[in-house]
Amino acid sequence: MEYINEVNLNEAVVHVLDNNADEPIYNEFMLELSDETYEFILKHIQKCLKSEELKYAIFNDGQNSIKEFSKNYLNDKGDFLSISKKIAKQLFVIMESHGNIPSCDLMIVSISTEYGPILALLKMDYVKNFTHSIGSCDNKIGIDIVPQFVGLPSGGQLIQKCAFIKQVIPENKFDLMIIDKQNRRDSEDYEINYFTSNFLGCSIIENERDATSNFIKVAENWTRSNLKDNAEAAEMVRTAVKKKLQEEDNIFVNRFANEVFKESKDVAENFLQYAKERGITENVPIDKEYVDKKLKRIRLKIDKDMDVYIDRDTYDDKSKFEVIRNGDGTINIVLKHIKNYIEK
Repeated sequence: MEYINEVNLNEAVVHVLDNNADEPIYNEFMLELSDETYEFILKHIQKCLKSEELKYAIFNDGQNSIKEFSKNYLNDKGDFLSISKKIAKQLFVIMESHGNIPSCDLMIVSISTEYGPILALLKMDYVKNFTHSIGSCDNKIGIDIVPQFVGLPSGGQLIQKCAFIKQVIPENKFDLMIIDKQNRRDSEDYEINYFTSNFLGCSIIENERDATSNFIKVAENWTRSNLKDNAEAAEMVRTAVKKKLQEEDNIFVNRFANEVFKESKDVAENFLQYAKERGITENVPIDKEYVDKKLKRIRLKIDKDMDVYIDRDTYDDKSKFEVIRNGDGTINIVLKHIKNYIEK
């Protein structure tokens, strides 16, 4: 996966899309990128780019306004402010036709990265905040707490819907990266995939990180379902998964199953069938950067009432931590040579 680490903001604008209004409120000026504003926008973009919710996508064939608007800007063929209005209008039309899509500020940002220029579209749904209200009665001051419904997500919150559009060139493996988190409670009120399908006109495709994440999840879920009363066998599977993730560039699922479950062909077949039904292909490409992040810290939930958090180096250091298989389906977990501990 292309992990974007270098982000610089070039220009940005925000338009107000209120689904109770007849038209968007267009900004006629670009945002002044003061230190505080720059940091606010940058935090949101960095959080989105680091999120596991971020997916690869390609534009669908046929006419696509967002693709053309972005292409024109990224190829220096259009004015940023005027193109941003056209993009905002496209989303507003969809909001009008689908009824209950949340109102928002649509922030459009031009950024530079190590992979070239990117146009970022951030749908910033309003969040409920509270502020004080000061009044007077009979010459006495009264202060109340009142809700506000037009606050923007803070820098620590993940935006629910956004897109990062690349320059459209033939050699691209993907055209854009998107986050399109779904609020299932609203699924009956408006088309749930409006952002991906109707607005952006694109389709999600799998990347190496998605394939790696899915394999880890499927292997763990299978282990929990089939080996919940056999900690020894479960530990063997989990250790094999970690070993493959760290040592191999690709996991060949048939070979993996036959190696791990070599004493039982039926169990191997059960694992393979389970994995296949959940979209695991024979060859799983491994995203090493994702694995390093995922295994950096390991959490063990033991017999429902004990939690152990341990970093990977300590987990692999037998002078500090060891799992001992007892041969009867149970294991002993041993913490060694402890010099200091505290209670929390």
